[in-house]
Amino acid sequence: MTAGVQDRHVRAVATRRLLLDTTVACLAELGYAGTTGPAVAERAGLSRGAQLHHFGTRDQMVVAAVEHLAQQRLTHVQNSLAIRIGDSLDPSAQPSRPAALAALELLAEALSGPLYGATLELWAAARTDEDLRRQLVPAEERVHAELREVCRVWITTDPVLIQLTLDLLLGRGVSGMLVPHPSKWQRDVLERWIDTVVGGGVAG
Repeated sequence: MTAGVQDRHVRAVATRRLLLDTTVACLAELGYAGTTGPAVAERAGLSRGAQLHHFGTRDQMVVAAVEHLAQQRLTHVQNSLAIRIGDSLDPSAQPSRPAALAALELLAEALSGPLYGATLELWAAARTDEDLRRQLVPAEERVHAELREVCRVWITTDPVLIQLTLDLLLGRGVSGMLVPHPSKWQRDVLERWIDTVVGGGVAG
């Protein structure tokens, strides 16, 4: 790769990242309806042509942005767990209660808040928008595969409990959108679930 080609590639990657970050910010502030191509291009300080070069349709852009956000949050969860607990993790052993609770708390944080609300808006829109649904489903399947893997490594290897854990977290994120749950209540729910999963809360 020549220096000129490499420079163009670096600029293209940076522009795409700027568009994704700007789209996430628009989704959080304006919602799905207000996140249009022109709005994102203007906020990013780019031409409409530059935006269309990377994402030909709004749906392509918002789906890519939501997956980008999910990947960022999953990376944060994994890095935080590696720093806090990773050195003591035995891959062959059942996850300990402290490790499982830490993972659950980090996942709960990732699957809540205004940015999670933007993702929910896309899900709702995709219910009646076939084109959006066709693009969103594969992205969500990739994200959920990574969520399941985090649960498998840090919380439980039981596939049924993994799915129930994700159902708990996703439902918790939805129910807290309009009326936030008291922090003590949230902590009690997560601790009770971990006690159920790891068998009575005995630390590993």
